[in-house]
Amino acid sequence: MSSKSPLGRALGLGLVDGTHHWWLQRVTAVALALLGPWFAISLLLQPDLGYVHAHAWLASPVNAVLMLLLVPALVYHSWLGVVVVIEDYVPAKSKKITALLVVQFLHLLIGAAALFGVLKVALGSAA
Repeated sequence: MSSKSPLGRALGLGLVDGTHHWWLQRVTAVALALLGPWFAISLLLQPDLGYVHAHAWLASPVNAVLMLLLVPALVYHSWLGVVVVIEDYVPAKSKKITALLVVQFLHLLIGAAALFGVLKVALGSAA
């Protein structure tokens, strides 16, 4: 016996299940709760936030790896939250789909640019 409605079975849909989305938000929140304070404290301990000091800081493998973990966790967590807001508050289906596509593209673009920047500074030569 299935819990799907007849229309849901016909369309290949079932009950709305937000458990996966909810868990992903919690997992990324835990990652950010651990990585966020590390990042903030690391920045506060830097004598200068110029390129030379940023390069020296990111040249450390530990800092580079933690930054490469922080960026996707932050971008993905942000995307998950914005998707919920759009799904809950944009009533028109066409506007909802457009907004979801734009938000996904922008988050991918921001994430890729941030990861590229981290790698460029971490692996680049000091200016």
